[in-house]
Amino acid sequence: MSPRPCSKVSCQEQATVTLTYVYADSMVVLGPLSQHPEPHSYDLCARHSERLSAPQGWQVVRHAVLGDVGFAS
Repeated sequence: MSPRPCSKVSCQEQATVTLTYVYADSMVVLGPLSQHPEPHSYDLCARHSERLSAPQGWQVVRHAVLGDVGFAS
């Protein structure tokens, strides 16, 4: 997957997450960077994803990818 820039105007950072609005549920969903750019979503860098705020009354859902858990033998 080639690097994609953040969707915020004049930000040159590399995108790390994809933001999608679910208007029917008044929800903002942040998840792992999508494999391909999607026309109805936004790719954001770490700084902009952390600063994200949603409209009043909307819920923000942040999906995180957990790494493999190693167990000691």
